[in-house]
Amino acid sequence: MEPLLFVVYVALGVFVGFLAGLLGIGGGMTIVPVLVAVFTREGFALEHVLPLSIGTASATIMFTAISSARAHHGHGAVDWGIVRVMAPGLIVGSLVGPQIASAMPARAMAAAFAVFTWFTAFRLIRRAEARATRELPVGAGLFGVGAGIGVLSGALGVGGAFLSVPFMVRCRVRMHAAVATSAALGIPIAIAATIGFVYAGLRKSGLPAHAIGYVYLPALAGIVVSSMIAAPFGARLAHRWRGATLRRAFAVLMSVLGCYMLWRALGG
Repeated sequence: MEPLLFVVYVALGVFVGFLAGLLGIGGGMTIVPVLVAVFTREGFALEHVLPLSIGTASATIMFTAISSARAHHGHGAVDWGIVRVMAPGLIVGSLVGPQIASAMPARAMAAAFAVFTWFTAFRLIRRAEARATRELPVGAGLFGVGAGIGVLSGALGVGGAFLSVPFMVRCRVRMHAAVATSAALGIPIAIAATIGFVYAGLRKSGLPAHAIGYVYLPALAGIVVSSMIAAPFGARLAHRWRGATLRRAFAVLMSVLGCYMLWRALGG
């Protein structure tokens, strides 16, 4: 591996870690397109480039989410009651997601995700004052929501904040608590998804050296070291912003992700 590539991984980790602390996201949708470009340039087998990128992104989210959740916990913002109920469903869904992703048309999934992210971004901007519309479900209902979020997150290699934050805000969870709790929810999602991608990749041939299944260890190491350092800085800034400002920032990110996914759906 070229030394310059490790620098790229470290820089990517700084950016992703800061966003994880600021917005409670795992950063998978930021990591994946960069890794796709890097792995393609490295000459990895084309059929392995995307699953390697998603699997590696999932693995990095484990560490980034832990760092971000610790920082938010220090501010007393994580609702661990929500985490305890949703985590089992998240784990089940995140184990299933990678297997479904390999069987679904990538362009159709990307287009659907683009529409969803734009719709969510529109609602977040329009509802800048965070008026909730429903109560947070309990028991089996919250487990089911977790399972659904886990399936989509595991398939896309993301931490789930793109679903969990808007969901919690609509269920009378204040924005700062939703972001902080989402960071903690990213931990079980990432662990289960990583296991799923490692298992899926173990049966494949032609993977690069230093890969365990669909997780590429040099990229994982570079991203994790810097992201765990950067995440607390993002968390500090999040607790200085007003809820409406944080919501708009999240909406802008959602819009950008929607554009990227549409580009992928069109064959980019």
